[in-house]
Amino acid sequence: MDHDRRSFGELVAEGAAVPTDGWDFSWFEGRATEERPPWRYAESAARRLGGAHAALDIQTGGGEVLDFALGAAPRRPRLLAATEGWPPNVARATARLAPRGVVVVAAPEDAPLPFAAGTFDLVVSRHPVSPHWAEIARVLRPGGTYFAQHVGPGSCGELVEHFLGPRPEHRRDARRPDLERAAAEAAGLEVTDLRAQRLRMEFHDVAAVVHFLRKVIWMVPDFTAEAYADRLRAVHERIRADGSFVTHSTRHLFDARKPPARA
Repeated sequence: MDHDRRSFGELVAEGAAVPTDGWDFSWFEGRATEERPPWRYAESAARRLGGAHAALDIQTGGGEVLDFALGAAPRRPRLLAATEGWPPNVARATARLAPRGVVVVAAPEDAPLPFAAGTFDLVVSRHPVSPHWAEIARVLRPGGTYFAQHVGPGSCGELVEHFLGPRPEHRRDARRPDLERAAAEAAGLEVTDLRAQRLRMEFHDVAAVVHFLRKVIWMVPDFTAEAYADRLRAVHERIRADGSFVTHSTRHLFDARKPPARA
């Protein structure tokens, strides 16, 4: 489809109508692109799952990433659980993951994890809203591992600032890897690997911008197409002139371990 020939109103209406549940981003194919980090999180998580006995996926979304990782894992853990806080995604993840033997538990993002201490030897997460380090450390067994890909500071900063204006420095730094490392260590974890990347993103039509901001709601928290019509039109005109709207995501890979129990 040649999105460039469609009117501003048609594209905005389309982006506003696409369902936002789950973390399947296949709708963006041909409309937006994002570089991927070199560590290939899902494939790496699959290898970790293959060596685990009891594993937990925190904030699983619709279960898409865990589903892929389990499909690629050489073997599955004997105990598999996942948490999710948004009710539509709980239902979606349950339907997707139950056939793989995963117990999906509804749990708010900022609440204590509903599991006994020392239950898991592996905890994974892709893009947690805010890691609950004390709880992650509590549910890990001694010697267990937390392996995750986090969203970094100032992610999509050019896009966010187009809609909201310059962001305060503390907002841009809230997800800084060094601050997250310090928080993980304060909870008793040993960070064994921490790598960061800045990655190019391009939006090729304004419908993709509308859908993205409706789906990733913390970027522009009060976003609606009606409220930001003028800013969206400016995006539309920039894409018409330049071919795309360019922004950058930030990601970091976290690998941390709970120290083994002392003899």
